[in-house]
Amino acid sequence: MSLTLEGVTHEVGGQTHIHETTLTLENGTMNVLLGPTLSGKTTLMRLMAGLDQPTRGRILWQGADVTGMRVQDRKVAMVYQQFINYPSMTVRENIASPMKLMGVDRAEIDRRVNETAEMMKLSPMLDRKPLELSGGQQQRCALARALVKNAGLVLLDEPLANLDYKLREELRAEIPRIFEESGAIFVYATTEPEEALLLGGNCATLWEGRVTQFGPTAQVYRQPADATTARVFSDPPMNFLPLTKQGDTIRYGKGDTLPGAALGAGLGDGEYMAGFRPNHLSLEPAEGAIRFDTTLSVTEITGSETFVHLDHHGERWVGLVHGIRDLQPGQALDVYLDPSRVYLFDKGGALVAGAPYAEAA
Repeated sequence: MSLTLEGVTHEVGGQTHIHETTLTLENGTMNVLLGPTLSGKTTLMRLMAGLDQPTRGRILWQGADVTGMRVQDRKVAMVYQQFINYPSMTVRENIASPMKLMGVDRAEIDRRVNETAEMMKLSPMLDRKPLELSGGQQQRCALARALVKNAGLVLLDEPLANLDYKLREELRAEIPRIFEESGAIFVYATTEPEEALLLGGNCATLWEGRVTQFGPTAQVYRQPADATTARVFSDPPMNFLPLTKQGDTIRYGKGDTLPGAALGAGLGDGEYMAGFRPNHLSLEPAEGAIRFDTTLSVTEITGSETFVHLDHHGERWVGLVHGIRDLQPGQALDVYLDPSRVYLFDKGGALVAGAPYAEAA
């Protein structure tokens, strides 16, 4: 069982919302759509579900063309960020409601409700109304109603975004287990790289209506195909530094230089962009590390860590360092970078040399 998008595009009023996309999702896989707001995640899900029709291209389900098929005639379930339950019904009745519409017999409805409620840890709450439940329990009820349909495709559009941190962490841990037990194709949209990594499976990164890369989540994170993917799959976004390689010398900043072998040994002469994630910048010198002179703009203390916003000769960077630091905006600040953490991209943004630490992982 698989879902395939073949050369799918979507245009509205002359504007392209989804650029040509070819993508295959296999049975029994978790697939994360990762991208910022308005990158095309929800539109892509609506095309998968049949709620919207592609302008060009076609959609195949188990090899059959379902491009023009109504969503009601497909085995699809969808859960939105604004989870919806029927407040006048009990949890049991909420979960059973789609099966009643499908004409499933009473004994089968009871079996599926009990089985799914057990999976979602809702068994003790079946006779309660949704408003008697916590936010996390209400979302589990909405998820159960989607799963009980035995849909082959389950679409989750930022389903945890409106929950508090503790509930989000709880459900993030549960969703992979639920997915494994159901055997459906899951598609999960999120704006958060950390959430994508926690969910695992496969990941498609989106930027302005384009799928920039698709593959195993950890692989996309460690080996981004281009600077756009690296930017999407980093929070805060990846830092970049333009540099020029000429002979045995690398030039950057305001006349600073490095030995040519320090970054991207074997690369030809030319202009490149070095990319490195915020957590790879350090305030402590280390053997072999590259030193950058920067000016501190702002600090953000999270509790156990501190975000430092830096200016490096006009380049805006963010570093994530451990601990609470007594730093003052405007002060000069030396930061250090392990060369093994650096990605190199060409002028067009394509990856030309992966970070050695990631290649070895």
